[in-house]
Amino acid sequence: MSVLFIGPQNRRQQLPATLAALPARFLPAGHAVNAADLQDVELVFDLEFDAFPERLGLYATQSQAFFFLHSNQIQLAAVAAGLGVRLPLFHMAGINAWPGCLSVTPWEVSVATESALPVLQEKLQGLGIDHVRVADRVGMITPRVICMIINEAYYALQEGTANKADIDLGMQLGTNYPQGPFAWAERIGLREVRSLLEAMYADTHDPRYKLCPLLKTESLAPQF
Repeated sequence: MSVLFIGPQNRRQQLPATLAALPARFLPAGHAVNAADLQDVELVFDLEFDAFPERLGLYATQSQAFFFLHSNQIQLAAVAAGLGVRLPLFHMAGINAWPGCLSVTPWEVSVATESALPVLQEKLQGLGIDHVRVADRVGMITPRVICMIINEAYYALQEGTANKADIDLGMQLGTNYPQGPFAWAERIGLREVRSLLEAMYADTHDPRYKLCPLLKTESLAPQF
């Protein structure tokens, strides 16, 4: 099985062993993907699709491959509609490719159309990867929950309730989380967290996702 991975190296390093062991080609983050890149490929993992949703227009014409698209900040059906791409998109599915999320199962997967489900299930079964279907909506499940917790932690920090270390420790001891909200934010990337919260708030107008000013300020700081 020939596999193509597109996107940052820190996401590729977190793949399940069964997937990482397959013969694969790699394209770097920000690469201008074209049809030649997709020749003789059976599986494509676009781990930065949410930053380049216009690629869906190209992917829709490449039915010889199945596409797994990092799309926790966007809705596949909405992207297709915006690009004038007709459904059904039977050869693609959305995944959450944040650091640490692909290395554990079940994967959260979404589809823009029901016709993609049989092919998706066949591909994941062949890879030995358990999955759970989630709605084709902004945020999926894990990303929206984690980001909501991070946002609330920043409100607590902003109000002077406790410092970052104490909030992380309190969440670990009190809820048995594997790590605290600030550790999660550092692992995911604060700009990614901010972007998802902004996307969630725009999609739902739910005050739970209204961006904490301190989180926004820290996310805008230069990164070296």
